[in-house]
Amino acid sequence: MPKIVIAIDGYSSCGKSTTAKEVAARMGYGYIDTGAMYRAVSLFFIREHVSLSNTREVMAALDNIHITFNHNNRTGKNETCLNGLNVEEEIRKMYISNIVSEVSAIPEVRWAMVAQQQKMGRRRGVVMDGRDIGTKVFPDAEVKVFMTADTHTRAQRRQQELLAKGELVNLEDIIKNLEKRDLIDTTRSESPLVQAPDAELLDTSHMTIEEQVDWVIERADRRLAELHRKKVK
Repeated sequence: MPKIVIAIDGYSSCGKSTTAKEVAARMGYGYIDTGAMYRAVSLFFIREHVSLSNTREVMAALDNIHITFNHNNRTGKNETCLNGLNVEEEIRKMYISNIVSEVSAIPEVRWAMVAQQQKMGRRRGVVMDGRDIGTKVFPDAEVKVFMTADTHTRAQRRQQELLAKGELVNLEDIIKNLEKRDLIDTTRSESPLVQAPDAELLDTSHMTIEEQVDWVIERADRRLAELHRKKVK
């Protein structure tokens, strides 16, 4: 069977990353969390006091950022490493969420991350989730999914994620954060969040993660069968 790229784009807290991880695990594919890459850049910028409006500072900082993903055999999860240090827990905190959309809207940041992502997925056999995978990073992806959900449901999911990590955040604050991120993501000049013309829409408002995973894998299996038939002819 040939290997394909599965691109999962959409709004934050729709279940993209959780679904993408499980799809990759069940298909034996690699998983690339592009959102984590932008979060890691945001963390570096905060720690190094990089001015987001200073292009020279931004470009100099990007030259010193190396992001990798390590598989933790004990937890069975992928962990984001920034310059060799595990930052998985830190980049999921609310203060990173408050700035990541602004950081990811910077053209120079997107160019750098897209180049890394394309390199990671060059051999196919990967599942990527983010905001511009099907439109910018891999416009030739064999399977494209655009995920959405109502804002209140997304906020509740995000609140539960934060609570599980010991971070208590007011639901209204999370809603405001999501609305701010949505606005920045959909209106930025460089690779805005839009549904690719050939992407299938998946509304996860009333779906479990297992249902989301099954939905994506069904599309992937169908596409793989099509490619196999073409190869056999």
